Amino acid sequence: MKITIKDDAAAWYEKEMDLSAGGYLRFFVRYGGFSTVQKGFSLGVSKEEPDNIGIKTEKNDVTYYIEEKDIWYFDGHDLIVDLHPVGQEPELKFVKD
Repeated sequence: MKITIKDDAAAWYEKEMDLSAGGYLRFFVRYGGFSTVQKGFSLGVSKEEPDNIGIKTEKNDVTYYIEEKDIWYFDGHDLIVDLHPVGQEPELKFVKD
């Protein structure tokens, strides 16, 4: 499994969440919401330092990561984060690896 952060999405997170070089953005599992990979769960995001990184990627010196305890949620899917062309907000896509 891997995380891909598109340039436009990274720029959005940097601006909206005040991320800078050396910063961290965590994708975490939360109960409720809608997902195409896990019924009854969805992903949240928070600006926080990691405890036990399961998977990560870096873009513009910012680390985007998922904790080891949340890897189950992806069920063999990669996470692609892009900027929605109409809504101009991050769009999370799950692609079977």
